[in-house]
Amino acid sequence: MIHYKTDAQIELIRESCLLVSRTLAHVASILKPGTTGLHIDKEAEAFIRDHKAVPGFKGYNGFPGTLCISPNSGVVHGIPTEREFLEDDIVSIDCGSYLNEYFGDSAFTFAMPGVSDEVMELLVTTNESLYKGIEAARVGGRIGDIGYAIQTYTQAKNYSVVRELVGHGIGKNLHEKPEVPNYGMRGRGPKIKEGLVIAIEPMINMGVKGVRQSKDGWTIETKDDKPSAHYEHTIALKKDGPDILSDHSFVVEAIKNNPEIKNISLKK
Repeated sequence: MIHYKTDAQIELIRESCLLVSRTLAHVASILKPGTTGLHIDKEAEAFIRDHKAVPGFKGYNGFPGTLCISPNSGVVHGIPTEREFLEDDIVSIDCGSYLNEYFGDSAFTFAMPGVSDEVMELLVTTNESLYKGIEAARVGGRIGDIGYAIQTYTQAKNYSVVRELVGHGIGKNLHEKPEVPNYGMRGRGPKIKEGLVIAIEPMINMGVKGVRQSKDGWTIETKDDKPSAHYEHTIALKKDGPDILSDHSFVVEAIKNNPEIKNISLKK
């Protein structure tokens, strides 16, 4: 069953999503080569709890961290570790919070200062595809419209769309129906109705679309070990169009003020 939200419920989800966005911005302010995943994970947990919320991922199905931290060929679900980030790493960070009985969810891929222009283009394209998907999400349309927009945009640039992992509904549960694939056909899938709240999260690979699970039992990696990027917004569907509940402008501003990570022009 798909749970449609009232305007009041959407505002509560927005509060949780904005906390996630500010948490990612805090992470962006301290991220640099030599930092470890465990360090930023502890910082993120403290930030969320200081704002009287609970980390949305920690303990979820046994996951040990506040953040999913997936460097380079890591697609999603990476466990925070003591590995230090390197000069040429990209780092996908997914964060969730639970506030006022509702979950928030958002993700962003960061670039260390030595990341090549080729890999930066993957990040830019993946981020742009997120907004293509959001633009395609309209009341009266279908879920397949979203995936079609993401897939056609990224494949035209010779990137691959991960198939095994998808976006999702969100609310009082972190993962609700419907699933929101990053591929598909226009006019297919569940109908989009007013009050639907979903997380759209393109996961785009530089090489093949195939993925595998690492030995840690959590991290999903690209099969060919080439880089993958991941960006995510939670949105609410309203009569006049999609309403983005998370806000990457906090993150972009933090990147601009941190000379230790690469500053590129990204949308809000």
